[in-house]
Amino acid sequence: MTLFDLSGKTALITGSTKGIGKATAMRLAEHGANVVISSRKAHACDTVSQEINQEWAKDGATAFPIPCNIQHKDQLQSLVDDTLERFGQIDILVCNAAVNPYFGPSIDTPDDAFDRTMESNIRSNFWLCNMVLPQMVEQKDGSITLISSIGGIRGRPQIGIYGISKAADMQIVRNFAVEYGPDNIRVNCIAPGLVRTDFARALWENPEILRERTATTPLRRIGEPDEIAGAVVFLASRGGTFVTGETLVIDGGVTII
Repeated sequence: MTLFDLSGKTALITGSTKGIGKATAMRLAEHGANVVISSRKAHACDTVSQEINQEWAKDGATAFPIPCNIQHKDQLQSLVDDTLERFGQIDILVCNAAVNPYFGPSIDTPDDAFDRTMESNIRSNFWLCNMVLPQMVEQKDGSITLISSIGGIRGRPQIGIYGISKAADMQIVRNFAVEYGPDNIRVNCIAPGLVRTDFARALWENPEILRERTATTPLRRIGEPDEIAGAVVFLASRGGTFVTGETLVIDGGVTII
């Protein structure tokens, strides 16, 4: 158990009121970490924080809600500042929040959808990492995980712009891993395949898409949020301290075909 013990650590997770983000926050708390729950809606942050505190506060983990719209730099800075004020440190950063406002051929992508995708999926992660990194450098320890997508390593006809943004996340972690490795900071990506979340509902609720995906996936099913959360726990714990700059693909084997 000590290999994955996160007692005394503090984790900041964006987009953590549902789906992969919520599962990640719950599993980090289960392993002893304090967790900051963040999304745009304050009520959702409060609800998830209360749920986690009821389950794991008795074991020493505390959840604290801080609403934030990741498209706004000032709100991201407040998110970091408020986390440091509450817990005194940030040991684990998980950049999970993302958007995919357009589903269709790249040539028809509206400019506003392109801008929103790049701002939310790339720029906000770049900003947030740079806000958290100085404190991690000071303590000579830290784990940053960006939740990317296999859309960033393969072409798809309906989610091209989203895929471009997710490929950029993979390069962000490579660069930060090189720059901050000497300070004992690990920076990695996780690239999930199709996972049963509200974010991907348009895909897995479409019978044709679901049939195609499961038929071409060696495990013959789609993923569940906990199966991504477990990898985040690994990367954040002592068990993952020799992994940096990598993109861990968790897709049931779909990209090996």
